[in-house]
Amino acid sequence: MLNRRDLLLASVAAGVAMQNRAAFAKAAQPTTKVNFDVPDHACDCHTHIHLPEKYPFFAGRVYTPEPASPEEMAALHKALHIERVVIVTPSVYGTDNRATLEGIKFRGDTARGVAVIDDKTSESDLDAMGKAGIKGIRVNLATGGVNDPSIGRKRLEAAIDRVKGRGWHVQVYTNLPLLTNIKDVLASSPVPVVFDHFGGAEAAKGLEQPGWAELVEAVKGGKTYVKISGAYRLSNKAPDYPDAVPFAQALIAANPDRLVWGSDWPHPNSVTPPDKKATDLTPLYQIDDGRVLNQLAVWTPDATIRKKILVDNPTRLYGF
Repeated sequence: MLNRRDLLLASVAAGVAMQNRAAFAKAAQPTTKVNFDVPDHACDCHTHIHLPEKYPFFAGRVYTPEPASPEEMAALHKALHIERVVIVTPSVYGTDNRATLEGIKFRGDTARGVAVIDDKTSESDLDAMGKAGIKGIRVNLATGGVNDPSIGRKRLEAAIDRVKGRGWHVQVYTNLPLLTNIKDVLASSPVPVVFDHFGGAEAAKGLEQPGWAELVEAVKGGKTYVKISGAYRLSNKAPDYPDAVPFAQALIAANPDRLVWGSDWPHPNSVTPPDKKATDLTPLYQIDDGRVLNQLAVWTPDATIRKKILVDNPTRLYGF
């Protein structure tokens, strides 16, 4: 039989548990309406699913994001008038692609995915993922401070070798200066190489920063794609990121057939504060994706080019 003190302690514990559950912020939903006609079959080419209660994050992660479900993602895209999606396995999952695969299954034929693999991933594993909608693998050279050019080059070459017979692509999350060391690999690659988030450029460093000219040249050459995504990673001038404009326009001028757009929803903050541990919860950024998508019409007022970026290029790259 519980005494009054025990009941009080149990009540306090239950209240704390409810507060902790409520502490999970909802992943961002757009509050601004899209101000241009989004073409049919538009695609958000960079998103993540976080389902830590069902699929725990891996122990070696460098940050811990809040949950983000397929249902929340569907609400986002309904508001943005976007039909298709590409779900990318985030670094916090290591090589566990189950949350990504669940997100693809939830969306059906309107979804594709990009997986993370390692040397232990078998060819039969890749076969199964291909049947489930995976169209590429991601090589992460930025999160966790992996910036050694020789390591980056070897990882990229190994990734290209793994997928060259599958009709897949290699997606690279990196820092821009690395491009000076891999431009020959990009030129000779038998598969498309896709760079996340403006190739890791930093708006404050301007168009003359190391690696930017190499990225533009690679896009112009026609083998390399760039995701004009995550403008808040390029710029700190929220909410419209005006200093992202010259970067987006330079890439569009180089080759609009090799660009895709992505929201980077649910906007994880991959930097754990100095006073926190990597296992401590780091809140998601609350980004207004309606307002961000509206910037695409600033970057290119031409509806034909926007259709290339939102529809035609993703259809070709991801096999919709």
